[in-house]
Amino acid sequence: MSIKVKLIKPEFVDKRGYISRLVDNNEFHFTTVLYITSKANTIRGNHYHKKDYHYLYCVSGKFKYTEKTLTKKRPKFEWVILKPGDLVLSRPMIAHAMEFLEDTIFLAITTEPREQDLYEGDTVRVKIV
Repeated sequence: MSIKVKLIKPEFVDKRGYISRLVDNNEFHFTTVLYITSKANTIRGNHYHKKDYHYLYCVSGKFKYTEKTLTKKRPKFEWVILKPGDLVLSRPMIAHAMEFLEDTIFLAITTEPREQDLYEGDTVRVKIV
């Protein structure tokens, strides 16, 4: 397990503004893009997904993203600080949590539907932070 953070930079810039490519791959089929706001000193996550992969893209603010492997013999924790422009991939069967250090806006780009009953069926709650 190793958290890989990618800083997304503009790939096209002109007098109108810029264009940044957040995700462009053939590995995953995405179903949902969520725009999420979180207040400073709050926590989201503390769960893992059975099937869902999702990218987290920090639009504004700052948060600590933590992952924990689910192996009982040697659970491993890793964390990174995400800032505006940072992108990280959250994989199935790896517990994750987000601690918001500032008021934050981020996008979650998911492979599984986010209707509440489907989401809950794919989510297992565990406390890691």
